[in-house]
Amino acid sequence: MRSLVGETLARAGYSTVEATNGVEGLERARKKDVAGIVCDINMPRMNGLEMLEQLRAENLTVPVMMLTTEGQLALIDRAKKAGAKSWMVKPFNPDLLVKAVNKIAGSPDA
Repeated sequence: MRSLVGETLARAGYSTVEATNGVEGLERARKKDVAGIVCDINMPRMNGLEMLEQLRAENLTVPVMMLTTEGQLALIDRAKKAGAKSWMVKPFNPDLLVKAVNKIAGSPDA
């Protein structure tokens, strides 16, 4: 799924990097070289909500979009409270994904 998201965003002009789990994602965000994060809830080592909450605890303001199979209102509410800018349920529509990333991170040519 990571590869599919990356390929979709690359075709839209974005430069992408992948993290295999929440710990890697957090480490990457700490380098402050990402314009936005597309994150799943279900990840090993640190789930997406924990990663988002840790980002905010460290005052890292990179915009985060949750892309997940999860659709429970409690999870969505928790993510919004932690600062998630968008929530999309898989499977995703490539055009809608690109529009959502444009909205949270800006267009790739900006």
